Amino acid sequence: MRALFQKGIRHGVPIGLGYLSVSFAFGIQAIAAGLTPWEALLISMTNLTSAGQLAGIGLIATQAPLVEMALAQFTINLRYALMSLSLSQKMGPDMGTGKRMIFAFGNTDEIFAVAMTQPGTLRFPYLAGLMVVPYIGWSLGTFLGAAAGSLLPVFVRNVLGIAIYGMFLAVVLPAARKDRAICVAATIAGLISLGLRYLPWAQGLSGGYRMILCAVLASCIAAALFPVPDGEEEEKP
Repeated sequence: MRALFQKGIRHGVPIGLGYLSVSFAFGIQAIAAGLTPWEALLISMTNLTSAGQLAGIGLIATQAPLVEMALAQFTINLRYALMSLSLSQKMGPDMGTGKRMIFAFGNTDEIFAVAMTQPGTLRFPYLAGLMVVPYIGWSLGTFLGAAAGSLLPVFVRNVLGIAIYGMFLAVVLPAARKDRAICVAATIAGLISLGLRYLPWAQGLSGGYRMILCAVLASCIAAALFPVPDGEEEEKP
């Protein structure tokens, strides 16, 4: 058990270091949106969702209705449910409901990718170790960024806040270069976002509903253009 936990920690260290820098930028964004460092830290400690948190503070800053925020978070974070379902097929017999719920909270894109590459069944000690360092890195980075953001001049906060958008580009661009479907989906989402931003009839839509429309419409169009043949997923190693 101890060996599995230590192995998970080793595998989680690179993720945690990456999260430290990205969440630093999120902390700065949170301060710019009017949150306190402690509020920003609380968000990161109870969410652990980069895109969802960034969208959330934007909605908080505009005082969006709770229904809009809930729908936006559901749409943005739905992928975590799908990833957890996929991982559940590899989990060992020691993964009861309580342990699955703990891992579901800490399951992120990077943790999912590392866990899926592990041979055999996944045991809870390994998954717990895999989540520890990324969780600490994400929370600590958020607090440090928020604390720094409360002290730095506005123009410096604005420059550093761009870093989180660089993270999204770093995630999307390599995948888009390898997979035409991802490239098309990202392009469609960008075009829809531009349309909703500048078309006269869309000016009444709030930021949260624009995000929801972009995600849903781009996903539906990409699914129609690039359907996955039955049985293809089962044939992949």
